[in-house]
Amino acid sequence: MAKTTLPSGLRIVTEEVSTVRSAAVGIWANVGSRDESNSVMGASHFLEHLLFKGTKTRSALEISSSIEAVGGEMNAFTSQEYTCFYARVIDTDLPLAVDVISDLITSSTFTKADVDSERTVVLSEISVRDDDPSDYIHELYLQTMYGDSPIGRSILGTVDSINSMSRNSLFNYYKKHYRPEELVVSVAGNVKHKKVVKMVEEALSRDGFLDVPNTQSDTRSTMPVKTPGLGKVGLIDRKTEQAHILYGFPGIARTDNRRFAMSVLASAIGGGMSSRLFQEIREKRGLAYTTYAYPQQFAGTGTIAFYAGCRTEKTEEVIKLMREVAEDVMAHGLTAEEISRAKGAVTGSLVLGQEDTGSRMTRIGKSELVYGEIMSFDEILNKVRAVTAAEVHQLARDLFSAPATLSLVGPFRSTTKFEKVIR
Repeated sequence: MAKTTLPSGLRIVTEEVSTVRSAAVGIWANVGSRDESNSVMGASHFLEHLLFKGTKTRSALEISSSIEAVGGEMNAFTSQEYTCFYARVIDTDLPLAVDVISDLITSSTFTKADVDSERTVVLSEISVRDDDPSDYIHELYLQTMYGDSPIGRSILGTVDSINSMSRNSLFNYYKKHYRPEELVVSVAGNVKHKKVVKMVEEALSRDGFLDVPNTQSDTRSTMPVKTPGLGKVGLIDRKTEQAHILYGFPGIARTDNRRFAMSVLASAIGGGMSSRLFQEIREKRGLAYTTYAYPQQFAGTGTIAFYAGCRTEKTEEVIKLMREVAEDVMAHGLTAEEISRAKGAVTGSLVLGQEDTGSRMTRIGKSELVYGEIMSFDEILNKVRAVTAAEVHQLARDLFSAPATLSLVGPFRSTTKFEKVIR
C-alpha cells in the first residue's frame, strides 16, 4: 500500500494487486447525514444522486454509458459519516474511470431542473424504504436509540426536508464539504501508485478544484454521544404478516481498541447458523426464519443490535430469548468453542472479502478516511486472532449491563407489554 498527500490536502491511497486484471477507484467524502442541520436533512444523500445528473462536459447518459461501454460498473452510497463514489473496470480503463468519477466531484452543473427532477427520485426512495419494514426497522432503531440527533435521523431525510431543499442550499452544502482536504481517493488493482497519483491529480484539477487553500479542517469529533433511548421502545404500527424486531445496546466507537473483540462477540451471538441467536430462536424453537446480530460503529459512539423477523404472536417470546442470550453471555461469557468458531468466521470473512479489487479499494479508502491510517491485512487478522475469551466476556459485561433499546414494526397499537419484556 502507498499514500500521497497533495498540497491541497487531498489524500490518495493505493494497493497494487498485480495478479488481477481489474482496478477499482473510489472518491470518499468526509460528509454524511451526521453533518446535516435540520434545514438540510437528507442533503448528503440528495447530493450523491445529484452529482450523477450531469457535468459541464458530460450528460447523465454519457456519465453512465462511458463506464458501461467498457463493461465496468459505477455507483455511490451515503452513510452517516461519509459518502463514496466508485467504479470498477478493467485495469486499462482505469484512466477513464478516474476521469468520470472526478468529473462528478469537480464539475457537476447543479441545474435547478436537475434538482427538481432528482427530488422526485429521492422522494420515491423514501417511499420504497417506508414500504419495506425489514429495511425501515434499522432506521427506527437508531431513531429510538439516539433520539432527535444527527445519528438518529434518516440518511434519506424526510419528505418535508427534501421538498423544502433548494438548489442553492444543496450547492452551498456541496461547496462546504466537498473540499480536497475532506476527500480520499482510493485505488486498488493492477495499478502503479505514481501513475495513479498523476492521473488523479490531473483529473481533479479540473475547474480549479485543487486550487484552494488547505484549511486543515478538524477531524470528526470523537466525543461521547448521548443515547437517550436506553430502556425505550420504538414502534411503528403496521399491518404486516410478521413482526420485525431490533433489540440492542450501546456499543463502542470506531476508534475503540475493543473493536476486534466486538467483531468476535457479534459473530458468536448472531453471525451465522451456529450462533447463539440462530440456535436458540430458529433451530431449537423455529420462531424465525432470519435472525442475526451486528455492530455499528461511529465516531464517539456505536451500538450492537439483534434482529429477528417472526410471526406477530411470537414477538414477546423472541424478545425474551434475545434478552436471555445477552444476559447469559454477560454472566458466563462464551465457550472456548464459540470463541474459536467466531474468530474463524471473522478472519475467514475478511480474507474472502478481499478477493476482489472493489473490496480492497473500500478497505483502504474507508480506513484512511476514518482512522487516518491503514492497518495491513495481516495486522488486522492478528488483532482478531489475539482476542481472548476474557476480553470478549468483559466487553459483554460492559455493554449488556446497560438498559436495552427495542424497536418494532408490526401490528401493535401499544408499547406497554414490550416495555415489560425488555427489562
